[in-house]
Amino acid sequence: MQFIKLYLVVLGAFFLIDMVWLGLVARNFYRDQLRFLMKTNINWGAAIVFYLLFVAGLVYFVVSPSLTDGSWLTALLAGAFFGLVTYATYDLTNLATLKDWPLKVTLVDLAWGAVLSGTLSAIGFFYGKNMA
Repeated sequence: MQFIKLYLVVLGAFFLIDMVWLGLVARNFYRDQLRFLMKTNINWGAAIVFYLLFVAGLVYFVVSPSLTDGSWLTALLAGAFFGLVTYATYDLTNLATLKDWPLKVTLVDLAWGAVLSGTLSAIGFFYGKNMA
């Protein structure tokens, strides 16, 4: 039951924070950098599956173990590393295999993945500590 509560809190935070990033902060950045690759209609099914799986991994591999260790700093740093690795999987693969994939997008995404995931892990940690 604790996993489900943590999952829902982190999922909600992820959705809100990432929507601000994608919809407001970096919207023009991605449009300008990737216009030649972007679809006119977003595949929301694929996006939703990504969110659901990513948050499950974050809670399972980072937040829950951090609660056992009792350290918010562990949650923050492990979450940042988890985000770096997972976002690198996508961006570095694209950089290696797609013609004209911008290095700038890769670097911004790697930083964003680390910041977002570290923040979400800390949120999950503090929620989980207050739940107990």
